[in-house]
Amino acid sequence: MADTASPPKQSAAGSTTARPQLTTAMRSSSYLSDHQQYRPPRQPEPHHGIDTVVEDISPAAAAVPTASSPHRGSPRPIMPFNGIPSEDNPPTIVDSGVSHSFSHPNCAPAGGRVTDRLVATLFYKSGDRGSPSFSTSIKGGSGGLSDSNESLPPNMAPTTNMDAFPLEPPTHESEQLDHLYGSYISPLCITSFLHLMSTFPQPQGAEPPHSSHRCLDNPENPRVVELTLAPAPSPKYLGLSDLRKHEMIYRFEQEWNVDVALQRDLVWRRHPRLVVFDMDSTLITQEVIELMADTIKDPPDLPARVAEITHRAMLGELEFDASFKERVRLLKGVDAAVFEDLRPVLQVTKGVPQLIKALRRLGIKTAVLSGGFQPLTSWLAGELGIDYAHANEVVIADGKLTGETKGTIVGKERKRDLLVEIAAKEGIDLAQVVAVGDGANDLLMLEKAGLGVAWNAKPRVQMEADARLNGESLLDLLFLFGFTSEEVGMLAK
Repeated sequence: MADTASPPKQSAAGSTTARPQLTTAMRSSSYLSDHQQYRPPRQPEPHHGIDTVVEDISPAAAAVPTASSPHRGSPRPIMPFNGIPSEDNPPTIVDSGVSHSFSHPNCAPAGGRVTDRLVATLFYKSGDRGSPSFSTSIKGGSGGLSDSNESLPPNMAPTTNMDAFPLEPPTHESEQLDHLYGSYISPLCITSFLHLMSTFPQPQGAEPPHSSHRCLDNPENPRVVELTLAPAPSPKYLGLSDLRKHEMIYRFEQEWNVDVALQRDLVWRRHPRLVVFDMDSTLITQEVIELMADTIKDPPDLPARVAEITHRAMLGELEFDASFKERVRLLKGVDAAVFEDLRPVLQVTKGVPQLIKALRRLGIKTAVLSGGFQPLTSWLAGELGIDYAHANEVVIADGKLTGETKGTIVGKERKRDLLVEIAAKEGIDLAQVVAVGDGANDLLMLEKAGLGVAWNAKPRVQMEADARLNGESLLDLLFLFGFTSEEVGMLAK
């Protein structure tokens, strides 16, 4: 039985309601119609598919005007287009306005060439940046600074020998620019850095410099920015170690209140396998031996004496091994329970628990090599989940410290050797080892690692280390590996 069409609905006035029609003017064009390379011009109804027809725009046809199109010839009959241009079916070539090149300095190098890129990570320093005062008075017969608590001026080479200072007085500090453009890494700061890097010599015939950057934390007011520069300054003229210590890099840091960490863009930078830490003033904010001295009330000046020796040892004015033994002798008679009493007093540096957790999730081994005491070092390593812990052993008799040590002192040589031993045990190349410390007794360890990082360190360590961080959270270390704040949050949660 044939279906009977339903009568059209009528409005209240009795008129028939027209069915809506989708006309050509209302029909939107497809993405392909707008962006494909071989695209026919728009056709009148009936509509033909974009892959089946093209309009003939040959010069012969265009020369004959028609009544409907006085400025062009009548089109030839529409012919199928099989996707291959021909003389009979020339396609209309349309420029979409999108230009993309597969060649970029950040791409893998061509065959027979090696990657020559430099990664610069800029950290804005939000803390106090006051410059220490400089005094030219000399200790009697020592040739050092008059007060061991005084730091060297930031624009002078680290030395305690006045004869080694330059004959000219230190120059004035650079004008601070970040307060003019914002307390973050501004576009002008990046431009200034790129201009600075372009002034370093390149060999004749080198490729034109290219650069790209990533804001690792906040795209609007970034505190950490990673720049990739290609090609890197030629090591024939300026090696990476010299570039890191270059006066112009230092002055840029002072002007813009930033730390600049320079690294070769190698796979080891992104994939470390062992991270080694100092403990005092690195994983924790205090010096343990000073905390122990504070428990001694007689003589009353003992804590100050211990603190002075510690400070001079960290500056490199005293040999660490001898200074440590001297400080331990001053602790003779202290109750051995002090190691347990100090546990709740230790202040872990901001970001350390999250950093250790992130490193463990990445499969990276961790170690703490401390010039302090093994009981507290082992306890802290267990609390944080650190894989290796090495520190000094002291002699205890009748529940008291005897003032003597046993075994090898964990000084600068021992720290370096322990780093090498742990890496060998785990089968890790030294290029994939990162070391973090703050004092002069960490210098050999920082030098031996693939990347040595000075954390809020003494002036000499800041000058000698591969990279320096002077922030508030040690979690910033992950930015040196190329992680963004989003990725850091995923790893540390």
